[in-house]
Amino acid sequence: MRDVTEVKCLGGHRLELRFDNDERREIDIGEFVSFDGVFELLRDPTYFRRVAVNADLGTIVWPNGADLCPDVLYAKSTPVKGNGSRSGS
Repeated sequence: MRDVTEVKCLGGHRLELRFDNDERREIDIGEFVSFDGVFELLRDPTYFRRVAVNADLGTIVWPNGADLCPDVLYAKSTPVKGNGSRSGS
């Protein structure tokens, strides 16, 4: 299991996430989250940008308590080019 350590909003419902292995990955939350129930407020771009990392949970959260499983975030995201993580060096 990978923990999210940093989050950056990229516009729309896209986020850049940094995981505990120092890997940066990009994800479009709108591609797999239906914006209803606890996620309904995330439709609003201003509210969506209030995303933060909860270090205790190891994932991203919003003020209303919405969060997403870090394993799902990792699996559905794609690596950022020029990642900066060093493997095999």
